[in-house]
Amino acid sequence: MEMADPGRTALTDALGRRISYLRISVTDRCDLRCRYCMAERMTFLPRDQILTLEEIALLADLFIARGVRRIRLTGGEPLVRRDIIDLVRRIGRHVGAGLDELTLTTNGTRLAHHAQALADAGVRRVNVSLDSLDPERFAHVTRNGDIRPVLEGLAAARAAGLAVKINMVALKGVNEDEILPMLHWCDDQGFDLTLIETMPLGETGEDRTDHYLPLTQVADSIRRHRALTPIPHRTGGPARYHAVDGLKARLGLITPLTHNFCADCNRMRMTCEGKIFMCLGHEDHVDLKAAFRQGGLPAVEPLIDRALRLKPAAHDFRIGADAAPAVRRHMSVTGG
Repeated sequence: MEMADPGRTALTDALGRRISYLRISVTDRCDLRCRYCMAERMTFLPRDQILTLEEIALLADLFIARGVRRIRLTGGEPLVRRDIIDLVRRIGRHVGAGLDELTLTTNGTRLAHHAQALADAGVRRVNVSLDSLDPERFAHVTRNGDIRPVLEGLAAARAAGLAVKINMVALKGVNEDEILPMLHWCDDQGFDLTLIETMPLGETGEDRTDHYLPLTQVADSIRRHRALTPIPHRTGGPARYHAVDGLKARLGLITPLTHNFCADCNRMRMTCEGKIFMCLGHEDHVDLKAAFRQGGLPAVEPLIDRALRLKPAAHDFRIGADAAPAVRRHMSVTGG
């Protein structure tokens, strides 16, 4: 198997954390307006300010050469980006030859159209954001989204042989009564489930304090019905997984507020306009776009090294009645 270029310095931050996972947001646009993620009225980047797919592919090549082993394409909603499958094919050719895995996070609305092409291009696993199985509640959370194409997309993903993990943001007073039924539904469908605490990113027009649901509380509630056993399964991200008594579905927990995962963070994020964010919860970033367009990949490498030096020890997420969002940018900008 082809490895990282030995002539280049590995991606290691100032605290000695090895960076092997790159999340690439290919667009800040989305066809839904989830209440915890975006404002109802959003202003998106002009198209001339975002990286071309060719530029994204070349930067991905560089990160793979520097030792990135997993890449996840995100948005916004990545499948709204025109010709996205061309990028998937371009990066997917590295799978097994420097890259361990290429994955995608999607809201599922366009997955029925793209599932087979994703599988053919080297994707083996997708995460699908789905916070409710009830059509009316789904429409409420997504601000008038239609669940039917999402369910069709999930069926198409399964038919294409893609492993599916459902991402469900736990929202107090909104979907907490659906968490155990969602787990059972995932088990029936052959999917895994990851629960996520809501994160204070960007102004959304909603009071996150009202809907914040600690996953410690959720896990205790599930344990009253089924035993949970921690397992060493990892997918490169921050989820910590549990086996669920009597079920095949694995349960992942992402707990940025009740138990942060910063000490062993292995991630960096690149936005669709070429900004590298070393932490989801900080504004510090390095802008690669201008350097890349003026000087090519050689001009980018010192900026990547600078980004590594900037990576903080931990985020500073707080939720409370008087707590402002940790950062001004919405989750859709960096893909969660």
